[in-house]
Amino acid sequence: MLTVIGEALVDVVQRTTGIAAHVGGSPLNVAVGLARLDHPVQFVGRYGRDAYGDSVAAHVKASSVLLPQGPDDHPTSVATALIDDDGAASYTFDLLWELPGLATRLDFMLQGTTLLHTGSIATMLEPGASDVFSAVMQARPLATISYDPNCRPSIINDVEYARDQAEKFARLADVIKASDEDLQWLYPGEDPLDAARHWLTLGGEEGPAFVVVTRGAEGPWAVSAAGETQIAAPRTDVADTVGAGDSFMAALLSGVVDRGLDGVQNRAALRSLPLADLTELLGHAATAAAITVSRPGANPPSRGELLAAQG
Repeated sequence: MLTVIGEALVDVVQRTTGIAAHVGGSPLNVAVGLARLDHPVQFVGRYGRDAYGDSVAAHVKASSVLLPQGPDDHPTSVATALIDDDGAASYTFDLLWELPGLATRLDFMLQGTTLLHTGSIATMLEPGASDVFSAVMQARPLATISYDPNCRPSIINDVEYARDQAEKFARLADVIKASDEDLQWLYPGEDPLDAARHWLTLGGEEGPAFVVVTRGAEGPWAVSAAGETQIAAPRTDVADTVGAGDSFMAALLSGVVDRGLDGVQNRAALRSLPLADLTELLGHAATAAAITVSRPGANPPSRGELLAAQG
């Protein structure tokens, strides 16, 4: 079982052609992406007892994602995405992030979990961020940990605080994915690839197996103990970029699981991943992201679609 902890929300997407609402939230998108790639996955987050919350529950269940907890009495969080003429999205948020009672249910929720993923708002915004960190600490002796900072400066605008939070989670992670924009914001004036190299050293011998940096049209780059690698971005017509990084993350983790490298017993093997295999993982993940940007909204591919695109 794979577990994703983080925020669920509804993306209200504004374009010149009109307004549409899509279920989203970076961690939720990763959970859906993993499920569409045929992995058993549960999503731990919050959503309200309202129409948007009903949409969240219906969306994840339609992709066979398990929801171990039900709605609460607060409004479902909303992100308003403004899409420009090039398909790029900018966001504003109206959200609540808390997970009351999570600590009392964690032992049950984490049973059988071989990989736990988290990131984005869930690891930055209190009071929920402290609960997420506790969950990662509890899961790490059992499971592979993955992390994506997916920074939202409109919500967390204190760079020093955000950097401290990101490094705290990165130190515990086995697999990290960050965008070049994330790292440019967290480390002003520093080359994002140097920031990624720094993250690889966090935690010493118990630190990350590899760090991936997505760079839009420049293609993804990665660093591990075996060295550095990069690939070109697949060519595609862009509808919008909503959920592209989350599809990349889901496919990256899917590749790790498909290789039998999830679970604490495989941590050493993951750290010893050959550079050629890491390059293949980048290609797998970049293809998934390319499929997602070719269609509106956070709509990750199925395993069949991904295999067909890879030929």
